[in-house]
Amino acid sequence: MLFYWFLKFVAIGPAARVIFRPKAEGTEHVPSTGAAILASNHLSASDWVFMPMQLKRRVTFLAKAEYFTGTGVKGFLQRAFFTGAGQVPIDRSSASAAENAIQTGIRILREGKLLGIYPEGTRSPDGRLYRGKTGVARMTLETGVPVIPVAMIYSRRRLPFGKELTQVRLRFGAPLDFSRYEGLAGDRFVERSVTDEIMYEIMTLSGQEYVDVYGATVKKSMDATGASANDVVATLQPPATEAADRAPTTLAG
Repeated sequence: MLFYWFLKFVAIGPAARVIFRPKAEGTEHVPSTGAAILASNHLSASDWVFMPMQLKRRVTFLAKAEYFTGTGVKGFLQRAFFTGAGQVPIDRSSASAAENAIQTGIRILREGKLLGIYPEGTRSPDGRLYRGKTGVARMTLETGVPVIPVAMIYSRRRLPFGKELTQVRLRFGAPLDFSRYEGLAGDRFVERSVTDEIMYEIMTLSGQEYVDVYGATVKKSMDATGASANDVVATLQPPATEAADRAPTTLAG
């Protein structure tokens, strides 16, 4: 616990603030006490650094188990770093990995903590917003906690002498309450609808183009074929009119 605050206020936080000058809007939407899900788009490996910097409370993230299984001095230091930084290991290699991740998230929420989640499941391959996985819906329906949509926005500002500076902005949206679906956790249609509503809010906050395809599927195809993300999406996404019908939309209460 102490190492988390050391990283935030001494080791990483001050330098990141000076270099990237992150700015945040809507932090008042994050509850000062009690559990909540912070559901964010995922553009950079640094996302998990900038989000907690803007909040007074600790944020816990689910991270791949490989960060915690290294051996020797390097493995020890890496394990200590990610544990201290608020990361919880998740084994993604087994058939039950998704369910294990969901149950871990539910446990964290029932402890009254803030849980950071990237519904896309992976970093965006090209800066667009990809289809969300329904684990976030399952967690909010099982626990009844609100979901705070979050948008990470990176922009470049040209400086004198040809250099560029990356600037970071975060937008925290109003809490999303899904209590109207109480008791419907496990219903695939409801979970997909809830997930799409969350992704719609993230899309609105971030201004990203939405792609109705899983980002992990696109990355896998890119690795296998060497094609660009745009070319892969063109082969996977439905025709324009159908895609418009399937874009995430808000739901009636």
